[in-house]
Amino acid sequence: MATAETATSSPDTGGDDRRLRRHMGPVALLFAGLGSIIGSGWLFGALTSAQIAGPAAVLSWAIGAVMIMLIALVYAELGSALPLAGGVVRYPHLAFGSFASFTSGWITWVAAATVAPIEVEGALQYATKYAPFTSAHKLSGTAEPVHTLTSLGYPVAVAGLALFVVINYFGIRWFARINNVVVWWKLAIICLVIVAFLFTTFHGANFTSHEFLPTGWHGVFSAIANGGIVFSYLGFRQGVELAGESSNPRRNVPLAVLGSVGIAAVIYIGLQVAFLGAVQPGDLNKGWGSLSFANDFGPLAAIATIIGLGWLATLLYIDAVISPADTGLIFTTVTARISYAMGRNENAPSALARTTNRGVPFISLLVAFVVGLIVLLPFPSWQQLVGFITSATVLSFGSGPLVLSALRRQLPDMERPFRLPGGDLIAFLAFLSSNLIVFWAGWDVNWKLFVAVLLGFVMLAVFRAFNRGESAPLDWRSGAVWVLPWLAGLALISYLGNYPAKSEGAGNTGLITLGWGILVILVFSAVIFTIAIRVRLVPDSVRRRIEEASTESAEEEQTLQAGPA
Repeated sequence: MATAETATSSPDTGGDDRRLRRHMGPVALLFAGLGSIIGSGWLFGALTSAQIAGPAAVLSWAIGAVMIMLIALVYAELGSALPLAGGVVRYPHLAFGSFASFTSGWITWVAAATVAPIEVEGALQYATKYAPFTSAHKLSGTAEPVHTLTSLGYPVAVAGLALFVVINYFGIRWFARINNVVVWWKLAIICLVIVAFLFTTFHGANFTSHEFLPTGWHGVFSAIANGGIVFSYLGFRQGVELAGESSNPRRNVPLAVLGSVGIAAVIYIGLQVAFLGAVQPGDLNKGWGSLSFANDFGPLAAIATIIGLGWLATLLYIDAVISPADTGLIFTTVTARISYAMGRNENAPSALARTTNRGVPFISLLVAFVVGLIVLLPFPSWQQLVGFITSATVLSFGSGPLVLSALRRQLPDMERPFRLPGGDLIAFLAFLSSNLIVFWAGWDVNWKLFVAVLLGFVMLAVFRAFNRGESAPLDWRSGAVWVLPWLAGLALISYLGNYPAKSEGAGNTGLITLGWGILVILVFSAVIFTIAIRVRLVPDSVRRRIEEASTESAEEEQTLQAGPA
């Protein structure tokens, strides 16, 4: 445990997070990432991505892994140098000020707060085999029906969200203990599915019988954003968000961030290959886009039943409750830490940053619970929300690469236990990847996201109107100068783009096609990157912000030692 002297002498101690418990070791932090990654995404993503891209979904998983790894590399450096709880929100505050951090925090919070309820809904969709927890509705243009909660499913889902709050209330140590056990189970099940599918039945002709690229490269990139692929990788962030509660963040954060993405990539690509080969050729008569399984509530369990592995189907139905529930638990933890970070940044109510004597931001937990109840109402199901959460999350990650390059100029001598090579190259590629994924998510997803962003700005204005003199300065020059053009530009490019295809009636113009879209996003990203670096906060301001956080650590260390474990 860091002493008060250590906390005040080094900027990377994350001093203001001494209110939180540092009970997470390397395995616990790695498993927090893996546990979040392996949620409902693997239960549905193999089918959804195959419907969009066909056998080329294997390429989608590989490309998605590379893009997310670029973003993860950025946060591995930031997380090890500045281990702050809610780091995705806190880092923009250090480099660009309050407006940038609020924007990033709001988008991150919206994305994270919706994950726990849809993970619960995903679990109950599989569990509908045994009780009517969800009901299916057929939507035009989709092969698989969408599922919404029934009068029985809603109270069960509410109880699940409440259980997440209770576990979190008892502190990060209980969370880590439960999560470590569950992740071993999840890894075992997913590996068992891969091996069973590959060695029981494998139809190699499936990869070419209806073309390897049935929807072209357009489908490959669309699947990355909308097929549950990036959604399935996004759990790497937990190594950053929980850095303030790690026993040795300098070592543990890079291990957790990079290790979770690397392990997940190998597993997911293997699962997609096994799934594609296990599909019965007769089920492909109408092509990959129309692939569906009658009278079943989960695609992997359906295939296990079809190929005669009833025991595996049973395990999958059990795991379909455990895996999403564990991810929901993790995201409840993380959503509360994001609220905590926004409260510490003084661009959200300070009550969100209050912690119990167990080091738990309880008010933030309650807010996450209430929002979860709203999301559980009969809104679009898992399949329909994946694109929104993916787009929102990678958009929030987009500020990280800018922060990394800015901090290297603001504080070049700051200790960085993990340092990326190549100067700004990886940071720019990570920023480009984030913008491309948002573009590929399509206008029908993105217009909802940008409306949510506007709502956040309205809430910021209201908050500041009622907290005059108590809120931190917005730092307009260092934040709004690049944040507003970035968001507005992405919205315009998405509207002019052809994701989804113009014929699908999403309201976009379809003027910017695949190749031109990549070029436009490349130039646009370079412009925003350059502007952001030029308007960054001056070094003295950054040092002062870090020193203020470090000064608080000496006072809070006593609270940490006195409170119950």
